[in-house]
This record gives sequence, structure tokens and C-alpha cells, in this order.
Amino acid sequence: MSSEPPPPPQPPTHQASVGLLDSQRARDRSPSPLRGNVVPSPLPTRRTRTFSATVRASQGPVYKGVCKCFCRSKGHGFITPADGGPDIFLHISDVEGEYVPVEGDEVTYKMCSIPPKNEKLQAVEVVITHLAPGTKHETWSGHVVSS
Repeated sequence: MSSEPPPPPQPPTHQASVGLLDSQRARDRSPSPLRGNVVPSPLPTRRTRTFSATVRASQGPVYKGVCKCFCRSKGHGFITPADGGPDIFLHISDVEGEYVPVEGDEVTYKMCSIPPKNEKLQAVEVVITHLAPGTKHETWSGHVVSS
């Protein structure tokens, strides 16, 4: 008979699992593949728009329309063009001036295509020309003004 001693016990491979039951062990990896990662916005804002796209938009014609809706907390809204057609997307970073747009405000804007397919349009350099009568308007600093 051989008198070999029994093999020594193996230490746990994961430090967080020391002293924990199987049901209490920490996960080795995140349950979500997106956890901890920032997903980039697919919409080009003023900060992420390329210089060439900005130049093309600024050289384009000025259009008129009416603000259909705008949500400050979400940071976007839509403009109904004065000449008809589909609504145009409006991002909060493209609003010029001191007032937050509300439904019924008359605006002027230029247009820029939205990548990657460049099929849809986005309003840029949006300026409120006439405040909607009988509505309360908020400035970007939070002051409320009646029109």
C-alpha cells in the first residue's frame, strides 16, 4: 500500500465567493451587456455634428414652421413645416434664443439630414419668431413669462 497523503483542498478561485453560499455568490460578469457602458445617441446634436454637416446646414435655405410639441425634460420636439410635409425633428441643442419652445410658437429653421442613412431631417438653428399668444413661456433659466 502506498502511504501518499490526500491532496490539499483547493482554495476558491473567486475572492468574492469566500464564505458565501452558492445562492449568495457574486456574479462573475454583469447580467446586462450594456451595464457600465454609455450608449451613444444616434442623433447628431450641435456638439456631435461634424463640421461639414454644420456648414452644409448653415448654407441652406431658411424655412418657416410652427412648433407642434416640445418636451424640455426629454430634450426634443417636432416642428410642422408651413409648406406642409412630414414633421421635422427638433433637438434641444439646436434652439437659439432665450425661450423654451411651446406648442404654437412660430419658428424659422434650417435643415440637416440625420445619419446614418440620411433619410430623415432634423431642424437646426431654430429661432422662435412669434410666441404663441395666451401661453406661458419659460426661459432656459426657469423664469415664466406670459405672452
